[in-house]
Amino acid sequence: MNDRYDAGYGDDQYELVGYDEYGRPVYRQVPPQQPPQQSYDPYAQQGYGYDPYATGRQQPVPPYDPYAAGDTGRQPPAPAYDPYGTGTHPQQQAGGHSPPYDPYGRTATSGQQHRVAEQTAYIPHQAGPVEEPVAQGQGERDYRTEQFAFVEEPDSDSEDVIDWLKFTENRTERREEARRRARARVIALVVVLAVVAAGGVGYLWYAGKLPGLSSSDSKQDTATAVGAQKRDVIVVHLHNTKKGGTSTALLVDNTTTNQGTTVLLPNSLALTGDDGTTTTLAKSVDDDGSSGTRDAIDTVLGTEIQGTWRLDTPYLQNLVDLVGNIDVDTDTDVPDPGAKSKGAAPLVRKGKAQTLSGKMAVAYATYGASGETPNAQLERFGQVMQAVLRKLTSDTQGATTTVQTLGMIIEPPLTDKDLGAFLAKLADLAKGGDYRTALLPVQTDGTLSAQASASVVKDVLGGTAKSPDKDAAVRVSVRNASGVKGNTDKARVVLLNGGFTFLEGGSASTAATSEVVYADAADKDDATEVAKTLGLPSAAVTKGDVSANADVSVVLGQDYRPSSS
Repeated sequence: MNDRYDAGYGDDQYELVGYDEYGRPVYRQVPPQQPPQQSYDPYAQQGYGYDPYATGRQQPVPPYDPYAAGDTGRQPPAPAYDPYGTGTHPQQQAGGHSPPYDPYGRTATSGQQHRVAEQTAYIPHQAGPVEEPVAQGQGERDYRTEQFAFVEEPDSDSEDVIDWLKFTENRTERREEARRRARARVIALVVVLAVVAAGGVGYLWYAGKLPGLSSSDSKQDTATAVGAQKRDVIVVHLHNTKKGGTSTALLVDNTTTNQGTTVLLPNSLALTGDDGTTTTLAKSVDDDGSSGTRDAIDTVLGTEIQGTWRLDTPYLQNLVDLVGNIDVDTDTDVPDPGAKSKGAAPLVRKGKAQTLSGKMAVAYATYGASGETPNAQLERFGQVMQAVLRKLTSDTQGATTTVQTLGMIIEPPLTDKDLGAFLAKLADLAKGGDYRTALLPVQTDGTLSAQASASVVKDVLGGTAKSPDKDAAVRVSVRNASGVKGNTDKARVVLLNGGFTFLEGGSASTAATSEVVYADAADKDDATEVAKTLGLPSAAVTKGDVSANADVSVVLGQDYRPSSS
């Protein structure tokens, strides 16, 4: 501490002499005096007041003992209270009275007063009783710092400050962690969107739907990917239980390109029978059954058929009724087979988006007008099948329930669950516009043309056309001029059973006599054998022009009598 505050601690002592014009205390130096030796009693001066900055010389005061002998019970008078310690105890009035109390310590003094440095004094509080009394013989008290309580400002190490710092630090860390997590989520979202966008662009590129790609590039990519595409194929045979005859189609689900197709197979398609002889599709269905026909189709088209669905006309009628009727763009009027008069209204009318019930759908799918090619009826069957798929549910369980409700007998290895799941997939494609119907082009001799190999067999079925060897059997083209529609089919059966290849020649105006014509002399014997097989006289065999791709041409006249065998 500064020397001017060392009152009672050093050789120099100061005395308050007054205040300046600013109200600040003014001190003067007082020469030190040696206080008399006295015993120290820390409790003896409690009644006199404590003045740590006392500058005057104090008189020795005997310790107060209220129980001392001869005590009158009257305590000696206490010296006047001087908060600034400016009064001197020896200067007392006569009779033992203290000088008057001056609260500002401005006791009159003699001598010259000196102006000294100024500062307001701060009187600390005692911490408690003095632990070490003043040694005997010492004139001044020995004050220690532990006797005083100093006011300290709270520092950064206090518990409250530490807790606050921890709280703010934890909150800041949580905020930073939340920001880092938000940034991570944004980055992850951007990455996912980028992957999805890249996948979408890749699919469009693979499908050839990206704008700016040339048609030649698309065709090349499609041709390259055709062989690697996966297809599920089922063959369906529609059996006309009233009129007879069958209609055959392949239901194709291309799982690679998500495209569905109904491929219509003409009955004149030439197949190789179980015995190695050449036959037609219609004949194979009747004679060889589903299993033999399926294998023969796989051989000719290079396909892999997973199952056969036999659909009789009553089941087709029930199926249409179950899905809630169908809408078809009909191409002709279909008469009502149950009408009693010829002038009755048609059962099915020609027009756009005609709503067909089950009965109407069967009539339209099996109808063939006079003079039409067999393919016209086959195409109507394809329209009905695609319309049914558009109305069928895309739910696998729902489609399976529909199949089970029909009560059909499913031929192994196909099951009702397999058929329901397969039809549900095709229904989904049909609803989305990813379904079409295609007719397999077949030549008059039943073989596949180059067009068929390129447009349907390779692109749709992913197979390779392999028609039966033309040299395997004599090819016979039959044209019906007898006026009886059923004579063509009867002649076909007889010729196929005789080992000949039957070629559909269509219908012609009525002729009285039948003819068997050959073009080359080498084919005369074959023509004679054909006439014999059909039950025609040898005089019917003549040389002339024959139909294309045929070895022998036959015109059935009114004299033709089908064999009863």
